Amino acid sequence: MIPETAPAYRLAVSATFTAEPFAPVLSFWTAELAWEGELQFAPYNQVFQQLLDSTSLLACNRSGVNLVLVRFEDWLRFPTPADGAAPHLEHDLEDHVGQFIAALDSAARSFPSPLVVCVCPASPAFLADPAQRELQRRLEQRVASALAGLTTAHLATMAELEQLYPVAEIHDPHADDLGHVPYTAEFFAALGTLLVRKIHALRVPPYKVIVLDCDDTLWKGVCGEDGPQGIVLDPPRRALQEFMAAQHAAGRLLCMASKNNLADVLDTFRMNPRMPLQLDHFTAWRINWEPKAAGLAELAEELELSLASFILVDDNPKEVSEIEAGHPEVLSLALPPDPAGIPAFLRHIWAFDHLPVTEVDRARNLLYAQQFERSRARRQAASLEDFLASLQLEVEIAPPLESQMARVAQLTQRTNQMNFSTVRRFESEIQALLGSGEAECLAVHVRDRFGDYGLTGVMIFAARRDALLVDTFLLSCRALGRGVEHRMIAALGSLALQRGLAAVETPFVRTHGNLPALLFLESVGLGLQHVDSGNLSFRFPAAHAAAIRYKPARARAAERTAREPQPPTPANAEKRVPYVRIATELSDPREILRQTRAAAQARPEAAPAESAAQASGVPSPRPSPTTAPAPAPRAELQRRLRQIWAEMLGIALPGIHDDFFDLGGHSLLAVQLMARVRKEFDVDLSLELVYSGVFTVSTLAEAVELKEFEQTGAEEYAALLREMEGLSDQEVRELLAREDQLPLP
Repeated sequence: MIPETAPAYRLAVSATFTAEPFAPVLSFWTAELAWEGELQFAPYNQVFQQLLDSTSLLACNRSGVNLVLVRFEDWLRFPTPADGAAPHLEHDLEDHVGQFIAALDSAARSFPSPLVVCVCPASPAFLADPAQRELQRRLEQRVASALAGLTTAHLATMAELEQLYPVAEIHDPHADDLGHVPYTAEFFAALGTLLVRKIHALRVPPYKVIVLDCDDTLWKGVCGEDGPQGIVLDPPRRALQEFMAAQHAAGRLLCMASKNNLADVLDTFRMNPRMPLQLDHFTAWRINWEPKAAGLAELAEELELSLASFILVDDNPKEVSEIEAGHPEVLSLALPPDPAGIPAFLRHIWAFDHLPVTEVDRARNLLYAQQFERSRARRQAASLEDFLASLQLEVEIAPPLESQMARVAQLTQRTNQMNFSTVRRFESEIQALLGSGEAECLAVHVRDRFGDYGLTGVMIFAARRDALLVDTFLLSCRALGRGVEHRMIAALGSLALQRGLAAVETPFVRTHGNLPALLFLESVGLGLQHVDSGNLSFRFPAAHAAAIRYKPARARAAERTAREPQPPTPANAEKRVPYVRIATELSDPREILRQTRAAAQARPEAAPAESAAQASGVPSPRPSPTTAPAPAPRAELQRRLRQIWAEMLGIALPGIHDDFFDLGGHSLLAVQLMARVRKEFDVDLSLELVYSGVFTVSTLAEAVELKEFEQTGAEEYAALLREMEGLSDQEVRELLAREDQLPLP
């Protein structure tokens, strides 16, 4: 059951390499998305321990997502062959990956939080061997195939990253040598963004309906002026149609809303049969000269879905602004002014992401076709009572099968209107809850003469003291208004009576969309117990709950009330994700990295906890004396180093005598800093420099100058030796004197 104080949302990270460079970009995104929670890293290179130990950080994460990052070659980084025998690379990696898959399978079935797994890129040195390159490809495919069968483990692939967030320079071999930090800061920004995007798809209830404009959105041109055969399907609009066809295949409903003549639009589809989208892709449409806001409201009523589950895509910013003003709950998207930007814009709207896709999702359009038949029958019926009688409704309430747990979890994620507590749970969390004996679950199956609604309702509950305490009570909107929710309450009442319990208790947590649930609770009479911070608690005597029956007259009054304007979104409701800003301003890894550093600079924080780089041999920082503010740097080298320090530490430009650790530096940042210095100045400095005394811009500049002098001096000495070959003794003496600018003896 839910504790009285829910645990903080947690991102737990385990990797085969030093993964703490993810921390700034993960923190940036959690702030951007207004997610409150915590970020924790497991000990360095302990992926197997984290997946197999029931007391590990990942195993104990009950309220978030676990990130598992592996680079296959890391499992060979510290080989320990028996009897001095050389390791067999292919056999050893095959064995490690097999064990990894087995550990993932076990964790996915037992951990309360889902897993997001990423197989990270191999180093160029590893891939230089064609056999190893083929081995890497084969092992990646093996992991992907294994994860495809797990509903609570999800894969982030390098193919996705290359398509969405390409990075020119991925690897940092020097930082890999110094502290097992194998990738550049830009790559960490890209990969961190992809992982957060996966978490978003898991965490945020998905949109269900996409409403598309026609002219200059689905095609270029105006069908009423250019004619049905005069419109053009240019590459950007073809990409848009292909994108929307994929959304349809994944279970989202497509609709049209266009100020147009209906006959012109229908003729356009009829005369362009090779367009990726055809009329049968669209569940419903409103094509007329009425305001689009009214059309969207009608579509929502016809589909019996909340407008909060709608996305509008339109080329006209004015139309989008009107929808934003009239229906702010709709996600309204104006396409880019330059059509060439449409494909990238759509790819970077996170609201279109979906995982996982279930069989129910794929069958959604069939379910709504059946729903239209029911709506037609309702309009033709003489009364609501006659309509309900004609449905021949069958409701089955029973514990869910193992194969149905993914659907149970999906309903907790997606159901908003008839949802008492709005608790969002992952499949593994529900399985852990039920497996521990802390709670029980009942699933609700509904069918009628038009077809099978499928698994549409869920109740999670436990016996506490003298009552059956409800944790989750929800019913999909497509089964509302038929008395199914009444049968669910009655089933709980009957169960309470069988067990000798006095009552059924349920919380009600108010959200923007679940007014129908409150009206239902109030309509069944009695019950209201107390109010706490705007949330309610209902207690029904068991006998009263068991006797609850559907009364259509009262239900009609509740439906009318539910259509009235709803109260403002409560202060504790999750904020709208800034999808347009993300798509237009935060789709390039370089810009993401820049804004990550700028955000860190504007939000001073305590230095991060010591990284797992310590475990790879990087020393810990030691206290250093405070130094007085330094004068402005007098050399170009110091100026460049100050800029690098400011970027990496997320601070204003430091003085040349400010200590690295006093400024918030730590061992992991030291590794990255020295790798950056090597890249920009082509000097190879030892990490001992960081810990041999007070580490400042001034001391680092001196070390860089000395190393450059040594390298330059060595090159000049070698050139001098080559020049001296074949010279006479007198010529050598003259040359050396000239080099030293000394007079001859």
